[in-house]
Amino acid sequence: MQPHDRVPFHRPTLAAAAFEAVREVLSLGALTGGGARTAACHALLRGRLPDTVPFLTTSCTDALEMAVLLLEIRPGDEVVMPSWTFSSCANAVLLRGGVPVFVDVEPGTLNIDPARIPEALTPRTRAVLCVHYAGIACRMDDLRDLCTARGLALIEDAAQAFGSTWRGRPLGGWGDLGAFSFHGTKNVGCGEGGALLVNRPDLVTRAEILWEKGTNRLDYARNGRPHYDWVDIGSSFLPSEVTAAILEKQFEIADALTARRCAAWETYARLLAPDAEGASVRMLDVPAPARHNGHIFAVRVGGRARRDRVMAFLAERGIETRTHYRPLHASPAAARHGRAVGSLTVSEEAGDGLIRLPLDSHITPAEQERVVATLLDGLRQADTAPLRQVSPADAP
Repeated sequence: MQPHDRVPFHRPTLAAAAFEAVREVLSLGALTGGGARTAACHALLRGRLPDTVPFLTTSCTDALEMAVLLLEIRPGDEVVMPSWTFSSCANAVLLRGGVPVFVDVEPGTLNIDPARIPEALTPRTRAVLCVHYAGIACRMDDLRDLCTARGLALIEDAAQAFGSTWRGRPLGGWGDLGAFSFHGTKNVGCGEGGALLVNRPDLVTRAEILWEKGTNRLDYARNGRPHYDWVDIGSSFLPSEVTAAILEKQFEIADALTARRCAAWETYARLLAPDAEGASVRMLDVPAPARHNGHIFAVRVGGRARRDRVMAFLAERGIETRTHYRPLHASPAAARHGRAVGSLTVSEEAGDGLIRLPLDSHITPAEQERVVATLLDGLRQADTAPLRQVSPADAP
């Protein structure tokens, strides 16, 4: 098989202007974070989410850790989150001594099920962390109403959802805090990068201090004070200007990238729709108030044995696919550090039977037709094909 016959799972897109932007930063020697390119990224983010204050970070993981710090989660405090998510959500809580509490997700979207949250609440619950899986919005009205009524903070893990909305409002801007990822696998990527969106005015001043390693250096620079002091806990969250320069140019093509990915997502849905029910394939649902960004096209094909046979069949024909998470409540660390509430069968079924199909801004309709035809052929043979184990991908 020739290399051009392969359909890779993901091919990153880099704005042509990013090369010149990096060259300019390097020529100026202004490499440390928090400079002009960081400020430009912040301005672009504020333009997309007008009522937020953004803080560029080295990753979404850092953004989540900064959010938990900002909410002053302490040992024994609990944060409710879906089991169907990446380990960074739980680790951000664990690093402050908190307890991640896992609940199940809705079968249509694989987003946290608001109806499962009340039974998970205790006097130690401090926050709910929701995850917009595949760039499809959680039911933000229900989550926000629940958190307001119970006096809980709401954190949005919008790692996969840059450019997505719920009722026309951008994701990342609904909760008290929102976290984006600009990892190389995301729609808009700069290799490694992220951002924390602070949506509560009362948290902004402290967020500045945490972001600047626990110092009041931003206030010192803004107001010409003679010195700055170490005043609080903090860490080195901000990325270099090289990363910010790339990201600034990626933001400029973000809408075009999203449009191409959404068109590809719709092509997959159209090609699969006539045969999905007969082939026992389930696609993700998109609720009417949600506008997604085409980040992931996932199908569920049943149990693990069928899933592994189909993925092996696709791989033999040059089509690269991925599974996704092992549900966190079923992971080794959960027994030591977290707790699960209620039945988590939807998360478990997704962990056993989900396949992510190739999707990026470069994929062609012809490639997608080949992917779908091969998938359906593989499904027809799944019950008789030799079993080959496929390990879940580690990438978020």
